Amino acid sequence: MLTAKGAATRRRIIEGAAAEIRENGIAALTLDDIRARTSTSKSQIFHYFPGGKEELLLAVAAREADQVIEDQQPHLGDLTTWQAWQDWRDAVVRRYEQQGVDCPLGMLITELGRTTPAAQVLTARLLDRWQAALRAGVARMQETGEVDRRLDADRTAAALVAAVQGGVVILMSTGRITHLEAALDTSLALLRSSTVRV
Repeated sequence: MLTAKGAATRRRIIEGAAAEIRENGIAALTLDDIRARTSTSKSQIFHYFPGGKEELLLAVAAREADQVIEDQQPHLGDLTTWQAWQDWRDAVVRRYEQQGVDCPLGMLITELGRTTPAAQVLTARLLDRWQAALRAGVARMQETGEVDRRLDADRTAAALVAAVQGGVVILMSTGRITHLEAALDTSLALLRSSTVRV
């Protein structure tokens, strides 16, 4: 267990590394860069991250994954009306529009290696959390009769996550956000039209 001071130092190192990556990329990142930015010593970095750079990058990736979810709040946690769904859609588009072609989480996962178990677990955890929140939103809309109860809420949520990620990949490749907007708008229109009106 870390003391409050230790936890603050560890957090400062993670946040400093994240800022360094955002500003200068990951290719040439060194522990010296992080040490200078965070006013910590190498011994402190290795104290909190005994596995060195890879362990620190995993911690930064976990922080970035949390940020992906946080940036969608409060909308993602309250998908109870069509306006809330629209607000969520707008928050997602805004996040990636501001981010542009550089995705810190994507860069980190690539650096760590998409096939390494730790990176896979981290990515799967993020997608599971995201899908669970969307599934809960679909289920709530089914309870109120706004969405057809025959829809599989989990598969619908998985399709929404895939729509976002597909749009983000195209954004990172081309710099254009129009595919992300189209994927979300079409997915939400199909979800909304699923209701059987009597």
